[in-house]
This record gives sequence, C-alpha cells and structure tokens, in this order.
Amino acid sequence: MRAAREEGRAALVGYLTLGYPTVPGSIEAMRALVDPGEGPGVDLVEIGLPYSDPMMDGLRIQRAATTALERGARVRDVFAAASAVAEAGATPTVMTYWNLVDRYGVDAFARDFANAGGAGVITPDLTPDEAEEWIEASERHGLDRIFLVAPSSTDARISATGLAGSGWLYATAVMGVTGARDANSDAAPELVGRIRGLAPNRLVGVGLGVSNGNQAAHVAGFADAVIVGSALIAAQQAAEDAGRPEDLTGLRTVVSDLAAGVRRG
Repeated sequence: MRAAREEGRAALVGYLTLGYPTVPGSIEAMRALVDPGEGPGVDLVEIGLPYSDPMMDGLRIQRAATTALERGARVRDVFAAASAVAEAGATPTVMTYWNLVDRYGVDAFARDFANAGGAGVITPDLTPDEAEEWIEASERHGLDRIFLVAPSSTDARISATGLAGSGWLYATAVMGVTGARDANSDAAPELVGRIRGLAPNRLVGVGLGVSNGNQAAHVAGFADAVIVGSALIAAQQAAEDAGRPEDLTGLRTVVSDLAAGVRRG
C-alpha cells in the first residue's frame, strides 16, 4: 500500500473467498487479480477464510463461503494461497473471523502465515481491547494488525484502534453487511477525514460497496486504498452459474476496470 502511495495513487485491494469455486480455482483466481492480462491488477489480495457463520458478510460472500466449506476448504489452505499471491507479485493479507485463528492457535497461525509470505491479518470481529494475545503474536512474527472502524465509531474508539493496529485501518464506508452497491456512501469521506485526524499514523483503506471503476476512482480520491470484494465474487458466480467455473474472463474484466479507476482517482 505504501508503494502505491509513493507512486501518487491509491492501492487496489481485491477480496476473494478461499476455496471458491474450489481451493485450486480460488488460488488461480487470486493470481488473476494480480495479473488480469489487460493492464495492472490489484496491489493487495485479501484472502477470505470461509466461516460457517459469516455474520458480517453479504449474500454473495455467504454463498461463496458456504460452497467453499462444502467443497473442503480448510484454514491451512490459506498458507498456500498466501505463497501464490506473494509469488505473483502482490501483498497477501487475510480476512478472518477470530474463532478460526483461535482454534488453529494464535501464535501458530501468525507464524505460519508470515512464513508463507503473508503481510497482515484483518480481524472484523476482534476489537483492540480484546486483542492482547494477537498483538503479541503479530508483533513476534511481523504481521500487520488491521482493525475495522465504522461511521458509528466514536472518536475515542478510532484513536484507540489506530494505536493498537499497525499498517493500515479498514474503514467500512457504510453500515451493515458487505455487498456491492450502485453508489458510494456519503459517510466515507467524512469517516476517512476523522481517521486522518485521530489516527494520523495509519493509512486508510475503504471497503464495502465499490463495484466498478468509476466508484473506485471516487474513493481513490480520498482514501489510501480501495477495497473490493462482492463485485469480484459476482463475476466468479456468474461464470459458475453459466457452467464455466474455471472461466476467469469476467473476473479479469472487472479487475482491469477497477485498476484503471484507482489510477484515474
């Protein structure tokens, strides 16, 4: 993300669910995010660990997660995915509900993800005041702690989250679950401005709702990173619904449009 900033632009973060449509298929899709074939791709890949109770995710990601679990995706598969993303030339991060890390073993997960080339972990349901063990493990293994803030977060919460995190903060631009939307949230620029004032040592990525290059350009005008998930998974699901789950043409088209958008922004 800092490399993109040095180029005078926002970074593009692409989320895909590990194991959808299959584990090998999802890893190949992550490679396509990095190199879509037409122009640049994403700067960071957000590897989504499928979870049986994805309370913060929209219907598309819930469907992908359920399918991934049914087809055998496991936590340990994230390490192969991280290695593949790093080898492709992008920064691997993982989005995971905390129970999965806790069950694997907090220090063991941090160690294995870092050894696979992972750079940071996004923990949507872990708050800084409950993260002592994670803070210690992530420090030990050199991983960024990426916490979430929302329009409803108090100034005190944003300040504390900025101090507890490392790398960057994930700003959820709209209230509610994830999902592509037709227009950007008016709350996003205000939230980013609050974060910059209260946590000036943190870069800010904005997610929840971006679905096309024009929206990406708008968000890139005020944020350090544009995070896209549901729009990418929609392309995968369209291919599967058409009976061609291995076809990444639609996914590559969406990524190219988004990458061009962040550069316009």
